[in-house]
Amino acid sequence: MPGLRRKAIRTVLGWHVLATAVLAALAGLMAGRHGALSATLGGLVSLTAGGFFGLSAASSQRKVARYPEAGAGLALMGVLMAWVVKLLLIGALLLAVLAAYRGGVRWSCIGAFAGTTMLFTVVAFVAFTRHAG
Repeated sequence: MPGLRRKAIRTVLGWHVLATAVLAALAGLMAGRHGALSATLGGLVSLTAGGFFGLSAASSQRKVARYPEAGAGLALMGVLMAWVVKLLLIGALLLAVLAAYRGGVRWSCIGAFAGTTMLFTVVAFVAFTRHAG
C-alpha cells in the first residue's frame, strides 16, 4: 500500500509542476518576466498548501489507526483540521507573495494559484483512485 500511495503522490506532484510551468510560460508570454515569476509563485502557494494538507491528513489517519475506538468523529476532525491548515496557509502565503513582490503581476499569481489548486484536487482524486484499485 505505501508503494501505491507514493506513486499516486508522484503523479499528483508531476502534474502540478507541469501545470505550474505551463501557466508560468503563458504568463511570461503575456506579461513578461514578472508575469512568469508571479505565476510560478502562485503555483508554489498551491503546492505548499496541498502538501501541508496531505501531511496533516496523513497525521490524522495515523491517529485514527492508533485509536480505532474513536471512530468516525476522530477521522472527521482530522479532515477538518487538514482543511483549516490548508486554508490558513493559502491565505498567509498569498498575502505574503502579493505584499512582498512589488513588481508582481497579481492576475498571473492568482490565476496560476487557482488553476493549479483546481488541477491538484482533480488529479489527486484520479491518481489515488486509479492507484488504489
